[in-house]
Amino acid sequence: MVVCRFSTHYLLLAKSYSMYDIISIGDTTIDHFFFIHDASTHCGINKEDCYITLHFADKIAVDKYVRTIAGNATNNAVASSRLGLKTAFYAVIGDDMQGHSIHWELKREGVSTKFLQIDKKNATNISSVISFKGERTILVYHAPRNYQLPKLPKSKWVYLTSAGPKESLPKLHRQVWQYLKNNPNTKLGFNPGTHQMHLGLKAIAPFIKRSDVLSLNVEETERLLGYKPGTPHKKLLADMYKVGPKIFVMTNGPEGSYAFDGKTMRFLEIYDTPILERTGCGDSYTSGFIAALAYGHDTAEAMRWGTMNSAFVIQEIGPQKGLLYKAKMLSMLKKAKKLQPKVI
Repeated sequence: MVVCRFSTHYLLLAKSYSMYDIISIGDTTIDHFFFIHDASTHCGINKEDCYITLHFADKIAVDKYVRTIAGNATNNAVASSRLGLKTAFYAVIGDDMQGHSIHWELKREGVSTKFLQIDKKNATNISSVISFKGERTILVYHAPRNYQLPKLPKSKWVYLTSAGPKESLPKLHRQVWQYLKNNPNTKLGFNPGTHQMHLGLKAIAPFIKRSDVLSLNVEETERLLGYKPGTPHKKLLADMYKVGPKIFVMTNGPEGSYAFDGKTMRFLEIYDTPILERTGCGDSYTSGFIAALAYGHDTAEAMRWGTMNSAFVIQEIGPQKGLLYKAKMLSMLKKAKKLQPKVI
């Protein structure tokens, strides 16, 4: 009898805590960082088409090695949780040591892992990041996936980002679209990954039109719109906004970031800090931006949150170690009062 009463109480508690602030949806991986010095680079005449050269059939000395969980959706989930949002995560992991490690790390970060799907046939995704002279070259392995999105509870936000391979995406997109259709008040953050970009603008346009925040970098924006490199940033902002997002965020690495809400175009320079490694810079920006909106801040303040979050990520190795907790975020923003977006 005591067991029955306890079970009923447990179910009532679970029901009362069913609403999330954000659910991150996408792939997860283990990143292995190898820092090397015994290599060289060769660039074309335009100084842009560059290649890294290693000695063939040789052993390359590694100066430093770091292992971390990663993936765009993983980075968003960890960032959101640290910033105080009640966060859940959907991804597919293998039934292997890497998958169990991801599960444990997410729980340690306060992210709900109840929606993780375990693939007993395929391995967990992994990446090897070769870091040379401050730049990174990434070897990526994506296992085949059969996405089966579980019945998700209500959430104030959903964050859809990198998933794949390409042939697996239509099924996942249909499932996410049905969730959004059933939950019209849920806001959508959309940061398409490589495989989603390869589908083309027409294929992902419905998610762009449904998104409250669309986040891309300059190169991705040019590619999706079919524009040449060097297209004026104002034109990129205006034309991508016409596709339909409520707010379009466009990052430009060390040059700063832009945001356009249909009324005002804004630019914000970076917060100047030492740079150790850039992996996860864009994810940390978008995660901070959306977290600020979730707390009721406007676009200008959201840009400050994104910029500050990314400024601390690039001071550490990997996409998550430097992610800010809410108290630290508020403290740093208070100190950096001069960090304000400019209307362009």
